[in-house]
Amino acid sequence: MIKIKTILILVSALLPSLTWAGAQAYEELSTSVRAALYKAVSDTASPRMAFRDPQEGEAWLDSMSQRLKRAFPDDQQRRNFLITVHYEAARAGLDPQMVLGLIQVESGFKKYAVSSASARGYMQIMPFWVKLIGTPDNNLFHQRTNLRYGCTILRHYLDMEKGNLYRALGRYNGSLGQPEYPNLVLGAWKNHWAWNYAPNKTAAQNSPKQPS
Repeated sequence: MIKIKTILILVSALLPSLTWAGAQAYEELSTSVRAALYKAVSDTASPRMAFRDPQEGEAWLDSMSQRLKRAFPDDQQRRNFLITVHYEAARAGLDPQMVLGLIQVESGFKKYAVSSASARGYMQIMPFWVKLIGTPDNNLFHQRTNLRYGCTILRHYLDMEKGNLYRALGRYNGSLGQPEYPNLVLGAWKNHWAWNYAPNKTAAQNSPKQPS
């Protein structure tokens, strides 16, 4: 057990250069589920963040931005990405920091990443999802489209697993029943993206270590 934990820690330290993109498995969906998922990915509202106060929102942006500088050197691009992640994650009832951990593991924050199974973009979405719940013009390399699909799909798996995030992550990666992927995502979330707002602290003090 100790050896396995050591390996996972070492692998996590290599992220985002090393990614564990998998492939969501095709499953038949009921008409009602397909309709609900279609509605979820069809949202056109402008991305925004919802915090108890603007100061907390800016502190979150500042803290997360510091951790993403390596992947997104451009300040505005980085800010837009984070706002979209927060909006899509919160809209799906997911923790935005957990979603950042998933993206780190899945694609290393590479917008045009393509896995050997043809999964695409930041959250490594399989193309069959567009046929199942989207429209032909949905581009999985488009930032918001990719993040919306990813958050919607993970929410769907979380509902299937009655709130069991560990199993939902396994389904998302196509590795249900295997511990490596869920442990990596949860480790990235805890070690790199944890967020505990302290109003009197600077963004740097609110931040754990940055991803290597």
